[in-house]
Amino acid sequence: MVRGRSNSGSVSKGSRVRWVTHLSVRVGHVELVFTIILVISSLLLILLVLLHKGRGGGLSDMFGGGVSSGLGGSSVAERNLDRLTVGVGLIWAACILALSLLVAFGGV
Repeated sequence: MVRGRSNSGSVSKGSRVRWVTHLSVRVGHVELVFTIILVISSLLLILLVLLHKGRGGGLSDMFGGGVSSGLGGSSVAERNLDRLTVGVGLIWAACILALSLLVAFGGV
């Protein structure tokens, strides 16, 4: 008799339960990792959006962000901040997608 199989060749119930339990533990760890990344990226995204300079014509004018120079160009720091914000936003969106797929197909 092979371990985990009965004489008829089918998988025994005890072996199946251990396999499903082992799989759910792995899915739980993956879900935890994605949740931690989601929380960190959410907080970082909030911080990055608040660091942006106001472009005028919105709520930023109410809080004093509407005063701008007449140059109109963006500095290297602003462009890098834009790139970083987009990158963190993509990581955030990927975590949302991954968690939704885990819930839909992982049985979490």
